[in-house]
Amino acid sequence: MSSILVLLLLHLLSFSTARDIIFPPDSSIQANLQGHERQYESSLNSQKDAFAEFEKYAGLTTFANLPWVHCLSPEEHVDGYDIAFLGAPFDTGTTARPGARFGPTGIRQGSRRIGAPMAWSAYTHENTFLEWARIVDCGDAPLTFLDNTVALQQLVKAHKVVSGRKANTTEVADVPRIITLGGDHTTTLAALRSTINHWGPVSVIHFDSHIDTWDPKVLGGGISDYAGLNHGTFLHIAHEEGLILNSSAHAGIRAPFINKKHDLKNDKRCGFEIITAREIDKIGVLGVVEKLKARVGDSNVYISVDIDVLDPAYAPATGTAEVGGWTTRELLSILDGLEGLKVIGADVVEVAPAYDNPGETTVLAAAEVAHSLMSLMVETPVKPLSRR
Repeated sequence: MSSILVLLLLHLLSFSTARDIIFPPDSSIQANLQGHERQYESSLNSQKDAFAEFEKYAGLTTFANLPWVHCLSPEEHVDGYDIAFLGAPFDTGTTARPGARFGPTGIRQGSRRIGAPMAWSAYTHENTFLEWARIVDCGDAPLTFLDNTVALQQLVKAHKVVSGRKANTTEVADVPRIITLGGDHTTTLAALRSTINHWGPVSVIHFDSHIDTWDPKVLGGGISDYAGLNHGTFLHIAHEEGLILNSSAHAGIRAPFINKKHDLKNDKRCGFEIITAREIDKIGVLGVVEKLKARVGDSNVYISVDIDVLDPAYAPATGTAEVGGWTTRELLSILDGLEGLKVIGADVVEVAPAYDNPGETTVLAAAEVAHSLMSLMVETPVKPLSRR
């Protein structure tokens, strides 16, 4: 092709009506170019600093990008809150793989995609972050990793301080409620030792693959009281201390028992009814929800979620994984179905991020579970014993 013909073709193309391409602007200033000021307009107005307003991946890593409050401060004047997330970095009560002391950090990492302005549910079309409750992250309780009993005493004290503050929305409920980010499952005992001060004994809905009501003489070998206090005996101890009601329930159980007869007999004595993992195949999600609601009735409820209630395909990063568990969707559907229960406290435990995969499957699931527990608390405020 001759050079003259090429020049002619280029000349003709210059008269074509090709669409002008305007690249997305890098800032609100560039959005006002060439008459396309609304085509790529920034969501930030000129009075706001784009870098200061974008918080999702900047600053402190709090649960769901919530405001951080120094709830454990000795000062009396701490900003009020109604629901608090509290980390419990503890794993010296585990009988299998350690690592759950890093669970609070992992769950917060998994929650970074969640943010209050963008948390409208696809199922309910509600946003529980934006309702009546002021929700905050209190950071982690300072716990020693060298002595189980001292660490749990520290955690009990932290729970009492956090729940002892006056709530922000006192016309709804004047006692804040806590969602604990664990930590191995022993941390639930500390929470129950605290909640009884405000709520009395409670029904426990215990999502787990293990019953965790083992006699300390069995799971601990009877060596010492220290050895008998662990993540498989805490519900037995809670029953002995009068912290829980005989209207409690396990959900998702599938791990083997240690003793053929004694374990089930002792579990019933501790106040629990068992829903096994495979029952969901027969009665479905709604059937599980109905059984749990019927079991706890109108009592105050503490919900404890061991992430190993999920199948290892959905939550590999846990200390004592058991195959044959529920899917993340099934667990979230069951939790959402518990709306209306008087949930006075909750936790997500046994998250050990070191065993997670590059996609962070476990911490993402744990974060969404914590979000669901928070929503249950927002949907149903509860008055403490002194206000009834």
